[in-house]
Amino acid sequence: MKKRLLILAAIVALSTSSIAEELETIDIYEHMRTALNGEWSLSSEDKQLDTTGAYKNKYVLPLVGTDATALSYKAVGFGSTLQEDLLPNNKKQMVTMYHCDDYVDCEQLFATHYCTKMNQPQFILDLANSSKEKVIFNCNMETSLCKSNEDHIHQIILEFSNEGKHLKSSYLGWTDQKPNTRNSIYHFDKK
Repeated sequence: MKKRLLILAAIVALSTSSIAEELETIDIYEHMRTALNGEWSLSSEDKQLDTTGAYKNKYVLPLVGTDATALSYKAVGFGSTLQEDLLPNNKKQMVTMYHCDDYVDCEQLFATHYCTKMNQPQFILDLANSSKEKVIFNCNMETSLCKSNEDHIHQIILEFSNEGKHLKSSYLGWTDQKPNTRNSIYHFDKK
């Protein structure tokens, strides 16, 4: 009898903990809004790991390892949208806007990336594969750009580490409906 009670208690504990860890879309958005808010600098060259060398671009390299703001986030629209400004005041400057379909009910989290490729892919949060440590946005395959052969960013991945003080931002491109071999992947440190 004791053994059965212990097994039952273990099952209840496991099922309760898995329910507690299940995130909703608004949880991810609120986490992004608070954890990302502020200015970030590009990490030093020795911390630019698992990248395809995008930090070596002539417009980006002078920012690597300095205190210059290379990424910033701020809430706009009374907090209903999170604005990402990548490489501000730079020829490679890009902006991504993250927002819920409806801030009150927030069932979907979207992003639009205003790219130096001179296009604007639209994304949807991949809630099933996202967590507070790793947020994944996939290109919205209902849009013509995401289904096209045009070179575009097809996935955005934001990975937090070092208690939220380090961020790996990956902007993964596609051309001819295939993944690019070179992508824009950067490491940042919170200022």
